[in-house]
Amino acid sequence: MKAIGIDIGTTTISGVIVDAESRAVVLAKTIENGSFIKTEHEWERIQDAELIIKKAKELLDELLAGCDDAVSVGLTGQMHGILYVDEKGKCISPLYTWQDGRGNLPGPDGKSLVEEIYEKYQVKTASGYGLVTHFYNMRNYRRFGTDEKKEESAFISGQRNVSGEAASLCTIADYFGMTLTGRRKPLIHTSMADSLGFFDGEKGRFRKDMITAFGRACRQPGVMMAGEKAAAKLPEGIFTEILPEVTGELAVLGEYRGIPVTAALGDSQASFLGSVGMEEGAFLVNMGTGGQISAISDRYCKAPGIEARPYLDGKYLLTGASLCGGRAYAILESFFRSYLSTACGEQKEEQYKVMEKLAEKGFAGGNTMKVVTAFRGTRVNPGLRGSISGIDEDNFTPEAMVCGVLEGMARELFELYGQIHAITGLEAKRLVASGNGLRRNRILREIFSRMFEAGLTLAPYEEEAAYGAAVGSLLP
Repeated sequence: MKAIGIDIGTTTISGVIVDAESRAVVLAKTIENGSFIKTEHEWERIQDAELIIKKAKELLDELLAGCDDAVSVGLTGQMHGILYVDEKGKCISPLYTWQDGRGNLPGPDGKSLVEEIYEKYQVKTASGYGLVTHFYNMRNYRRFGTDEKKEESAFISGQRNVSGEAASLCTIADYFGMTLTGRRKPLIHTSMADSLGFFDGEKGRFRKDMITAFGRACRQPGVMMAGEKAAAKLPEGIFTEILPEVTGELAVLGEYRGIPVTAALGDSQASFLGSVGMEEGAFLVNMGTGGQISAISDRYCKAPGIEARPYLDGKYLLTGASLCGGRAYAILESFFRSYLSTACGEQKEEQYKVMEKLAEKGFAGGNTMKVVTAFRGTRVNPGLRGSISGIDEDNFTPEAMVCGVLEGMARELFELYGQIHAITGLEAKRLVASGNGLRRNRILREIFSRMFEAGLTLAPYEEEAAYGAAVGSLLP
């Protein structure tokens, strides 16, 4: 018997077939996501949701074609981001990803939506959190005339935000579960619900009082918003009826081709389950598009930059995230490639192999500059930006810069580890590494091990989130 796991990431979509008895991966495949929609706004990071679903379904069907004894399908994917569905369960918006920056845009009073939420409720949120995006969309809804092309253009760019046709919202992995099982309204696991903001992770429910109060403040007079029809049935339902139904268990959503499909698990929880399981005292460090450090705890506790995310068996996943993460290395590669293209007068290929050699040399030399890699800010301080310091005539070299960036990527997570240690006393007895940034860069692994003073091992499977989703689907 086999279990299948699908992980819908920001840049890739992965699938695995797992033997239910041995828990070994039988087959794994990863494809490009490639669904970002270009818009006129640099801060707008949206994807074509239906294109993602098409690719994910094709991948799942391909895996099923080579597996005649599948007993379950588990799902996971990028957290925080949302899309809107109508009463029939059909997507009617782009996917507003976790990278979307509208929540940090200054309003008429100079304050961002994130800042406003904190001032009113002392609730820490971030741009890219689903309900932050939703409230921005409510406040900045635009009406257009009957010009269909203009309407379509506005919709694609995210300007037509949310209308009365929207019955609910959910993550992309949750929507995939809906399409597979024919559900009309999303049922989402607490791990996904918590990532949307305005959620009490300890009690496992949305903070409807805050959502109602803030929604009332964001609504534009005379504009039909999501849940308008429900308002006649439910007091203030215009603000809360759009919320998805929440489950604390990996519930079965329904069946696809006769195979049970479980609710989507948050990708950080799925990665931890697939890499570490239920081991206490082990920390998972992930370096992909973003960066995360996580450990499980029996207690619900938070610290600056640290979230207590619902996990399994009543436990919590204490997680700190760096917004830039592995993208910092990609930005540096683009810098080198741009210089070479300008200097040589022709387009140059990727420079990662050259950077690996530079990293080896820089690490051996030891005299690196200090690079702060918060190029997109942090969850705590979104206005923070990167910096370079400690430059002298000996270390002002490409190899020192490469090593400095790698150390900066590790330092962000090490500082977050310090916050987890301060509130829990948990020590990193063992580091488990996941994500391509760590898998493909030996020097980065060495930097992590040295900085944390702990042994570091790679997660057993590259598609750790998809693997965790498959394992999770065997638990119900």
